Amino acid sequence: MPDRRGPGRRPPWWPENEPFPPRGPGGWGGGRRRFPRRLGILFALFFGLTFVASAIAVRLLSGGFGGPGGPGGPGGPRGGPPLVPLPVLGVGVLVAVLVAGRVVRRMAAPVGDVMEAADRVAGGDYGARVEARGPAEVRRLARSFNQMAERLEANEAQRRSLLADVAHELRTPLSVIRGNVEGMLDGLYPADEAHLGPVLEETAVMARLLDDLQTLSTAEAGVLRLHRERVGPASLVEDAAAAFRVRADTAGVALDWRAAPGVPELDVDPVRIGEVLANLLSNAVRHTPRGGSVVVAVEPAAAGVSLTVSDTGTGIDAHDLPHVFDRFVKSSASGGAGLGLAIAKSLVEAHGGEITAAPRPGGGTTMRVLLPGPEGSTPSFS
Repeated sequence: MPDRRGPGRRPPWWPENEPFPPRGPGGWGGGRRRFPRRLGILFALFFGLTFVASAIAVRLLSGGFGGPGGPGGPGGPRGGPPLVPLPVLGVGVLVAVLVAGRVVRRMAAPVGDVMEAADRVAGGDYGARVEARGPAEVRRLARSFNQMAERLEANEAQRRSLLADVAHELRTPLSVIRGNVEGMLDGLYPADEAHLGPVLEETAVMARLLDDLQTLSTAEAGVLRLHRERVGPASLVEDAAAAFRVRADTAGVALDWRAAPGVPELDVDPVRIGEVLANLLSNAVRHTPRGGSVVVAVEPAAAGVSLTVSDTGTGIDAHDLPHVFDRFVKSSASGGAGLGLAIAKSLVEAHGGEITAAPRPGGGTTMRVLLPGPEGSTPSFS
């Protein structure tokens, strides 16, 4: 759950050299009170001056400011229309002010709510929401603000969850390293291969985790460099299957690959797509029991090329299926840090494609990667 702070508490991410709470016009909540008043005065002056100016113009055009017997009066020489008395002008100005106040209350109050909620968000309370009321434009502003606050709240929760997960994943290898090193320094363990080997292995685990996090962050930020080239999808699938042949044979799993005819070439980074297929095959072989099978297939699709990895394994629980591509999500039987599918999703999306997971009929899971074909290419379904 996000930490919902009130405006009186400094959030941990707030810069030390910046005053808190922020010193805006009117301070906390002051904008909500002052904005309607200022807008009301502006509207009242506008309506009032407009009414008075219109009345004066009418008087001038109707013959001036004379009395009943003066020029332009009912008894005047030109017999013009009767003039508007000054008391009537005053009543008109009052009515204009009242109308302006009604308009201001209808429009300014919701805007003031948005301003107050924005102050709360600036103070770290990402749970602030506003009611969509008032004119259509103001309701649209409120809905946009609520969507922004929801994204900020989700990002804050994701950031906290990511920090907690990274700390959890690093804690185990650090404990192993610390225990073995302290034991050797205290003379309890000899500095031999049996005690230095686990230290080296755990440092490799930490290095792999940091590499995965860097790949994931650059891909999600849209700054991952792709070295694209024209490649045949069949060769990508064949190479990936060959790399896992020994592991599948050791696990007693039948591994096969298939390529449909008429598959167009892809304009992709073959190394990155190879990483995606390797991750999918690793999961498929790991979760398929002895005697099962894994099939990697490539076929043309309406929007490009489809790569699928199907297994006859234990499958994915329906409750976990929508979250398999989230970071640090893994089953109890999975190894690693739970970043593989998240990285695969980011790499596929960096190529403009999409990846999905679905239960396989008869048991197991089918992972499908849809990649767009090169511009100007038309898939052949012959």
